Amino acid sequence: MTDALFLSSEAVAGLATPAEYVDAVREGYRQRGAGAPAEPRTALYNEEPPGLFTSYAAVLPDTGAMGGYTYSAGFGEGDAWFVTPLFDAESGEPLALLDGASMNPFKTGAAGAVGVDALARPDASAVAVFGAGAQARGQLRAIDTVRDVETVWVYSPTKSSREAFAGEMDRYLDASVAAVSSSAAAVEGADVVVTATDSPEPVFDGDLLEPGTHVTAMGQYHPEKRELDDRTVARSTYVIDLRGRLTRDAGAYMHAVESGAVEADHCHAELGEVVAGEAPGRTDEEEITVFDSGGTGIETTAAAAMLYEKAREEGLGQELPFAPASEALTGRE
Repeated sequence: MTDALFLSSEAVAGLATPAEYVDAVREGYRQRGAGAPAEPRTALYNEEPPGLFTSYAAVLPDTGAMGGYTYSAGFGEGDAWFVTPLFDAESGEPLALLDGASMNPFKTGAAGAVGVDALARPDASAVAVFGAGAQARGQLRAIDTVRDVETVWVYSPTKSSREAFAGEMDRYLDASVAAVSSSAAAVEGADVVVTATDSPEPVFDGDLLEPGTHVTAMGQYHPEKRELDDRTVARSTYVIDLRGRLTRDAGAYMHAVESGAVEADHCHAELGEVVAGEAPGRTDEEEITVFDSGGTGIETTAAAAMLYEKAREEGLGQELPFAPASEALTGRE
């Protein structure tokens, strides 16, 4: 018998800063680049009631942890529930079970920020954000830890949403944040473009990207949905979180290959390979780069392990007993 720590969403909220999430996730991707195991999500779609049940996992040996996400979204309640199991990578014993809801935008934002740090120009200061929800907030707060953000333009189809987002983030960041009325206005002059939407179609015209722009696309993880058009994919040095997604759920990339806009081997590298120095990142100031961040167990496990250690230090959480199979399956005490 062993005890694991249960951490509620309330316990996790505010436990770590955006910068701490970024540091943990960067280290997770470095381990992936050095060969740590990770697999893309397995997605099960339900027609009635419409919903998604999915999971993904990773092993981070240097962190000493392995885990991932199992979550449901949609179904009868039209909501989402995130469960994060964390295991010891040496003994295999369960360490913790986290309610992953409140950490979700931060760990996902951290993955985007690691991509920005690895691929965007060092002097990037102008950010365009598509979307005005929690994920957009997470992306922007994390990017602000790796670049000196001076200007932010946000576009969302709903005027009230983009204006509310701009007002909130303008107060939070030491930057000028403004809502704009079109996707073209958001992209113009942007050094970094972030798409954090649930749009099934491209959210901006790839021809409008200026040389040297970096794009983080984090809302596309369905084979028939894409936030980026073929032109953006074709113009870019394309980096993905896990290569296994290229033929599974990287909708923009899959569409570009199917249309003939790019060859099947257009993807430059995994982010972990760039972070670990196994593949080059940006090579010149004119290069357009893309990080396709569909969600993996890498950032989830890295963030959960970091939160687990901080929770232990602060005496947070509730212990839950787990029985090993050697006892439970045999009835041996």
